Amino acid sequence: MDPVFAAANIDPKRVELYVVQDSEVNAETGSGYHMVVTSALIFQTKNPNQLEGVLAHETGHMERGDVAREGEASKGVLGPTIIGLGLGILAALAGAPDAAAGLIYSGSYFGQLNGLAFQRDDESRADQAAVTYLEKAGYSAEGIVDFFNYFRNEEEFSDVKKYPFWVTHPLTDERLEALAVRAKQQPHWGATDTPEAIAQYEIMKAKLKAFINRPFQTYVDYPDNDKSFPARYARAIADYRELETDKALKEIDALIAERPDDPFLYELKGQTLMESSRSREAEAPLRRAVELKPDAPLLRLLLGQDLMAENDPRKFEDAVVDFNRSLVAEPDDPIAWQYLAQAYDAKGDEGMARLATAEQEFHLGQMKDARGFAIRARQFLKRGTPEWQRATDIVLTSNPSADDLRAMQGQAGQE
Repeated sequence: MDPVFAAANIDPKRVELYVVQDSEVNAETGSGYHMVVTSALIFQTKNPNQLEGVLAHETGHMERGDVAREGEASKGVLGPTIIGLGLGILAALAGAPDAAAGLIYSGSYFGQLNGLAFQRDDESRADQAAVTYLEKAGYSAEGIVDFFNYFRNEEEFSDVKKYPFWVTHPLTDERLEALAVRAKQQPHWGATDTPEAIAQYEIMKAKLKAFINRPFQTYVDYPDNDKSFPARYARAIADYRELETDKALKEIDALIAERPDDPFLYELKGQTLMESSRSREAEAPLRRAVELKPDAPLLRLLLGQDLMAENDPRKFEDAVVDFNRSLVAEPDDPIAWQYLAQAYDAKGDEGMARLATAEQEFHLGQMKDARGFAIRARQFLKRGTPEWQRATDIVLTSNPSADDLRAMQGQAGQE
C-alpha cells in the first residue's frame, strides 16, 4: 500500500494499519492516519489488485479527512477501542517497514464503530480518489471495480448484515457505473499483478489463515498434495499449533533451505522451539531473523522474550536492548513495555522497571495506575535524567490529584 499512500500525499510511515480478526467483510478509516481491515475482507479478495483497490478507497477517506468531518463522536474512537480489545499481536504480521501492523482479536469490534459510517457522496468521492491514487501508483483500478461488483451481487441475494461494509459504504448502480467508466479510461487499466506481488499475497493469506483458523481447517484448505510454498508454509504453522513440533521443524527447515534469507521462516522456527520449552535452541534462529530484518519490532520482541525465557542473568541486558529496539519502532505497544518491565525487574533495576510499567499503563489508558508507578519510579531514578523527567511527565499528564503533586514535592524535599 505504500505507493498508494504516497500517491495520496500521505507519508506511509504515518499510517497505522490494523488487521482485525473478524468474520465480517469490512474496512474502515479512523481519525488521523488509522486504517482497519478485517481478515475476512483479505480472504475474500482474489488477488493483490483487489485488496489494493479496497484500501485505496479507504485512503480516499483518510486523505480527505472524512472521519474528522463526521464530528466529535468519531474522534479518538479507534485508538482506545483497539487498545481495549486486548492487543493480540501475531508474528504473522511482523516487520512491515512503513506501517505498524497488529492483529486484534474481536468478534464484536465493528459494532463499536457505528460513528464511522460515511455519506454516499463521501463514498463516491473516495471511489474517484482511489482511481487517481491507483493510477498514480502504477496499479490498475480493475480490482476495485471487480470487488465492488462481486459483492454488490452478493448483497442482492444475501442478508445485508452479513456484509456490513456495504451498510457503511452504500453501493448504487450509478456509483458503480461512474467508478467503472473512469477506471477503464486510465492508462494502467490493463496492468496486472507481478508474480512477486502474487507470491507475497498468497503467503500473506496462507499465514493469516494458518494462525487464525483451527489446524484441521488449514489441512483442508492446504492439503498434502499441494506442494506450493504457501501451502507448505501453512501446514508447518498448523503442525506447530498442533504441537507436532518435530514435524513442524522438519517442514520449516525445508522452507528455509529454499529461502535462506527469509527472516520470518527463522522467526517461525524460533517461535516453535520457544513455545516447546526449548528456548536455548530458539535463540539462534531468532537472532538470525533479527539479523536479516533488524528494524522489525515483533522480531525484536520475540527474541527478547526468548532470552528472558532462558533465565540466564547474562542475557537479561540483551533482552532489555531488544525490547527497547522494538519500542523505537512502536513506542505505544503496551506488550513491549510489559516485557521490558519484567527484564528490568530481573536485572534488579527497580526504577526502570517501575517506569516501564508506568509506560505500559499509560499506553493502555490506565492513567491512575500509570501515575502511581511513575511516582514510585521517581524515587529510584536519578533526578534530572531523561528517565526521571519522563516519569515526571507521565505524572503531570495523567490528571494528578493534589495528593499526587504533594507526593512529588515530598520526593523533591527528600532529595
